[in-house]
Amino acid sequence: MVATTKQLVTNTWAIATWDEFLKNLENPAHVKAKGYYQNGKYRIEMTPIGNEHSQDHSIINHAVYLYATLRNIPLTGKDNCSYRQVGLKEFQPDLSYYVGNNANAIPWGVGVVDLNEYPVPDLVIEVANTSLADDLGEKRLLYEDLEIAEYWVVDVQNVKVIAFAIEDNGSKRIAESLVLTGLKIEILTEALQRSRTSNHTEVGSWLMQQFQEQSN
Repeated sequence: MVATTKQLVTNTWAIATWDEFLKNLENPAHVKAKGYYQNGKYRIEMTPIGNEHSQDHSIINHAVYLYATLRNIPLTGKDNCSYRQVGLKEFQPDLSYYVGNNANAIPWGVGVVDLNEYPVPDLVIEVANTSLADDLGEKRLLYEDLEIAEYWVVDVQNVKVIAFAIEDNGSKRIAESLVLTGLKIEILTEALQRSRTSNHTEVGSWLMQQFQEQSN
């Protein structure tokens, strides 16, 4: 008799073993899905393909690189990268960054980042169009458990960035980034708002002006 794989549901948290989670994540039907796992629960999240999610994803990524470049902050970013603690945790955030002394922590040639061998990213960002409650809830708890220094949620519908500093197994709202020292979260929110009526070159020019004025 051929063993069958338990079919797991998507876009919600549910109970499953680690092996069940991995088998379903490797299912061809989930090739474009993102996987999260912690405390015996999983979430297989179908990758957003809409215009709104992709535009905000692009703007925030551009803002982070621009700020780091102008401030000469060493940084390496990863788009939809997979991170894993075998048997315990898995996450695939929209954006993640290694900053400062960690900028070169993950060598070229690594596929899934093994967190038993490499450090967690310093900054994780989730872009929430239809998943806001989960990004502020269960995923936030996951990132608190992993002691990721900073976590941002991009609220697409309400056009704002919600940022948290993580420490002592908890998190608190911040108005200014600690990882990207001095970056005001309100500038990111305004960049999103401007992107609703301006193209990304125009928003990028505005961001550059803001960052340059801030450094003077």
